[in-house]
Amino acid sequence: MKKKALALLMTGIMAAGMAACGSNGGAASSNAGTDAAASGDAQAAADAGTTSAPSGKGVRLLNGKPEIDAQLQDLAKKYNEETGNTLLVETIGGDTSASDELKKMYQADNMPDIFVIEANQADTWDGMLVDMAGEAWTDKTGFELTNANMGTIGFPYTVEATALAYNGDLLAKAGVDPASLTSPEAWLEACATIDAQKDALGITSVFGWCAEPANLGWSSGTHVFGQYLDSGLKPDDTTYIDLLNDGGQIDEARMKAFAEFIGMMNEYSDPDLLVDGTYDDQVKGFTDQKYVFITQGNWCVTEDTGFECGFAPYAFEDGFNTIIAGPPSYWVAYKDGDVEGAKAFFNWCAGDSAQNILVNDAGLVSPFDDCKYEAVNPFYKSMKSYIDAGNYSGWHTMLKKAGLENKTCQVFADYAQGKLDADGFVSTIASVIKSYYAE
Repeated sequence: MKKKALALLMTGIMAAGMAACGSNGGAASSNAGTDAAASGDAQAAADAGTTSAPSGKGVRLLNGKPEIDAQLQDLAKKYNEETGNTLLVETIGGDTSASDELKKMYQADNMPDIFVIEANQADTWDGMLVDMAGEAWTDKTGFELTNANMGTIGFPYTVEATALAYNGDLLAKAGVDPASLTSPEAWLEACATIDAQKDALGITSVFGWCAEPANLGWSSGTHVFGQYLDSGLKPDDTTYIDLLNDGGQIDEARMKAFAEFIGMMNEYSDPDLLVDGTYDDQVKGFTDQKYVFITQGNWCVTEDTGFECGFAPYAFEDGFNTIIAGPPSYWVAYKDGDVEGAKAFFNWCAGDSAQNILVNDAGLVSPFDDCKYEAVNPFYKSMKSYIDAGNYSGWHTMLKKAGLENKTCQVFADYAQGKLDADGFVSTIASVIKSYYAE
């Protein structure tokens, strides 16, 4: 088993994807490509670019989100104070390759007890992760990661959401109710209404949508494409990701409706941003109230904007009323590590003391039903309203073949540049996906 896993690791399957984060500072509250790694002693940790808790026997947790290292160190202290158990948090960041370090650790028999994976990386660890079905924390969330072969393997430490982020104040001024945006017809009417009032509203365009593939391909190829896979579906509905992973098939009728919706976004977007913008340009345009909608998630803005922030669905078919919500990645327990120690930590981490630190100090959104703390994120209330109503879809874009986003993003770019019409988008993306899955 170890030889097989090492072969998979060495082929790069564990390479992190930009699943839910922006460029530069845009990843402040979202880093879905967090396959964390660090070394087992202080010197190796320094060489690897990690920060480590003091040496000593305890459960080792490898964190790939350096922006919350201080908060996780506080979490470890609180855990020790309340339970007497030791949690050693090791964080990797900077320019260090997490996947490379994790390979080294595996080869050196220096694996952590807890580390981070994305959902589509689970099969890489087949037979090596702990099944945590029946643990107390699993009764308090619907966001745990399950696997057909290994059972309940992933502990959700945060929830993120993506849809069409909106400025509620501008919508109110324009006379558009975001709750009405559940059909293509309603969206078209709203776009025309807002566009006719651009000068009065002081905006540049209805949408701040960027299809530039070199730097924002992770966004179009993962998040926007993910709307085709999941919009309008229940969180456990895998119809279109299953079709995709069956040799790269698509539902052409659904893809055509999706393409027409993207065409509407192209038409009502800032043309400069659309084909040659950056993540920072996109987010700044939104926070400066130049765009009413942008194609991002709750990670794009983490501080008070001075206006109401919310989410509207990609309603490319009638009746679509969901956003995509769920964990961007998960903590997992290594089967040959301190299993009981990892289980004890997870059960404590789902409790009040840990959730207080993770939500109020680290700025994360809790995946646990009984958490009494409200995230400071401006999109939190909108996210929570969808989740509480059951109007959310799964993050199944994370289960597509690794690297597909690097191919599909170019199709979005060609469409935005006018090289393709809606039919051309459908036929081209179908061909690109089929070819990639055949490789």
